[in-house]
Amino acid sequence: MTDAQIEALRRGAEAPVLAGSADLDAVADDLNEAFRTDPQFCWFLRDDAGREAARLRFMKMLVKEVALPTGEVSRPPGGGAVSIWISSQALGPNSLMQELRMFPTILGATGLGRIDRLAAMRKAMDALHPMDRPHAYLWFLGVRPEAQGLGVGSRMLKAGLAKVDAKGLPAYLESSSEANVPLYRRHGFEVMQEFRARADAPPAWAMWREPRAAV
Repeated sequence: MTDAQIEALRRGAEAPVLAGSADLDAVADDLNEAFRTDPQFCWFLRDDAGREAARLRFMKMLVKEVALPTGEVSRPPGGGAVSIWISSQALGPNSLMQELRMFPTILGATGLGRIDRLAAMRKAMDALHPMDRPHAYLWFLGVRPEAQGLGVGSRMLKAGLAKVDAKGLPAYLESSSEANVPLYRRHGFEVMQEFRARADAPPAWAMWREPRAAV
């Protein structure tokens, strides 16, 4: 990306726009690039030549089946970063039909040898997620690698939290990378618990943020 493109991305991240079904491919591609080296994804995704294509299909499935129908998918007008917020009241077990639709893509992403890893991660996340109080759940926040470390994610997060604070809601997330924990702390999140899906899994951090008064 050129300096001008990065600056445009930074400005766009301050006022992200809602993505719709027409943006599905672009959103999935941005998430695929953003999480290419993510420790959790590297742990449960198949470890062969099919990984790259499988990750993209997996991201597209998550956006199509879960994010767009139940959440708020935001991105800078020109793309390059994505945030996905879901109300806790919209969370819950997937329907049998939805699980059946998603299963071939999930199996293709993990392979038979690693599907138990994804199942363990889902179980651990569900067990820790506090559901006794309405809140906004930051399911994904991703920035393309060439724009990481330039304040894009921070601007996206600030814009999203402004909406959350306007509703008087707390917020929750899981950070899959220790490097991102300080970013979330700067925006008011605190670590509730460090956890692993299994003994051989990389660590993750469950984080909570109390609402702040709008300024």
